[in-house]
Amino acid sequence: MSPVALTGSTTSQAVSIARRGRQPLDAYFVRPAVPAQTAGVLVIHEISGLTDHIRRVADRLGVQGYSALAVDLFSGGNRAVCLLRVMAGLMLRPLDNSGLRDLQESIAWLKQRPQIDSARIGVIGFCMGGGYALALACVDGDIKAAAPFYAMNPRPLSALAEACPIVGSYPEKDFTKKGAERLGRALTDYAVTHDIKIYPGARHSFFNDQGKAYDAAAARDSWERTLRFFEEHLQ
Repeated sequence: MSPVALTGSTTSQAVSIARRGRQPLDAYFVRPAVPAQTAGVLVIHEISGLTDHIRRVADRLGVQGYSALAVDLFSGGNRAVCLLRVMAGLMLRPLDNSGLRDLQESIAWLKQRPQIDSARIGVIGFCMGGGYALALACVDGDIKAAAPFYAMNPRPLSALAEACPIVGSYPEKDFTKKGAERLGRALTDYAVTHDIKIYPGARHSFFNDQGKAYDAAAARDSWERTLRFFEEHLQ
């Protein structure tokens, strides 16, 4: 498999996001090399953490004209303990947990950047990160569009009544497929603008071009759908 080619001019840097009472979050920030204000997108990783793949997602968003912040939710401590804390929060209290608060601090950081239009903030996340993206879509009014990939649904599902527009991408051969079907029905019932698609034959993490489950056709189509959706709701 070969990585997706990038073109365009961006700048990137490692940054730190302050957290109350704890060590800062490590993060990777990319922005286009243009003087105009841009929309901002928060990028949330899966359980493998802030990998080169996730940084590359931020890079690709930068090429498309977005300022992207990819955060490391496992910052500032033992990785296994951080993973347990973040996953437990998502499973036990999906709409009120420390991981969600860390992400809201990250959104606040984005909004404070002079090159970012604070009225145009989106979020994209994968697996665990997709679950957090859906949670943010329901509880954070600053988010104008959310793009979960193979994510778990928020609980209760009725929280989606307050959600921002959502574009979701799911594999057919995965435990998240049924959740995607329920998600689509709920968003229709609550009249939330959405585009939910299940990719036949695709498996979990199909978007990761460095993984064994990479599906080039599904990855390409889901990326194009996400960009179109973001263009409509963020640009």
